[in-house]
Amino acid sequence: MARVSYINGDGRPELAELVGRIRGARRGSLIKLYQLLLHSPALAESWLDHNNAVRWKTELSGRLRELIIIRVAHLNGATYVFRQHVPELALAEGLTRAECDAITDWPNADAFSPAERAALAYADAMTLKVAVPDAVFDALKVHFNERQIVELTVLIGTYNMQTRVLCALQIDPEAHHAP
Repeated sequence: MARVSYINGDGRPELAELVGRIRGARRGSLIKLYQLLLHSPALAESWLDHNNAVRWKTELSGRLRELIIIRVAHLNGATYVFRQHVPELALAEGLTRAECDAITDWPNADAFSPAERAALAYADAMTLKVAVPDAVFDALKVHFNERQIVELTVLIGTYNMQTRVLCALQIDPEAHHAP
C-alpha cells in the first residue's frame, strides 16, 4: 500500500486542467504515479513534461528506450515500472518477452546488439556506481553520437529518479498490468 494517499482530482477544480493534460498524454488514464504526484501540482506538471520529452522527443529508438527502462527498473527493484512496461510497452517497441526476461542477466544473453550491450553497461554503471568508468563510456561512443549519449544519460537518470520515488513511496502497481 502506498505511503501517501492518491488524489484522483475529483472535487478539486484547481487540478482539473492539469488532470486533463495528464489524461490527454496518458491515453485517458490517470495512473497512480500521477495521482500521488498531484499532492504537488508543480511537480506533477514538470514530471509529465520531462517524461514526455525523455520518452518521445529523442533520437533513441523505442526498443533501446524500453531496454534501458526495464533494466533500471530491474536493478532498483521497481515492480511498478516493470509491470507498466512488460510486456505491453516493450512488445510494442519490438522486444520479445524472452528479451525482456534476458535483460536481468544481459551480459550472458545473446539477444542484444553491440550498441544495446554498450547502453546496458552504461545503465548499469550509472545506476549501480553513479560514476561511469572511462571504458564503459568509450564503448558507448562507438555506437552513439553526442546527442544520443546525452539523451541516453538523461533517460537513465530519469528512470533512476522515478524508480526511487516509486519504491520509497511504495506506489502500488496498476491493476490492469498485474500478471
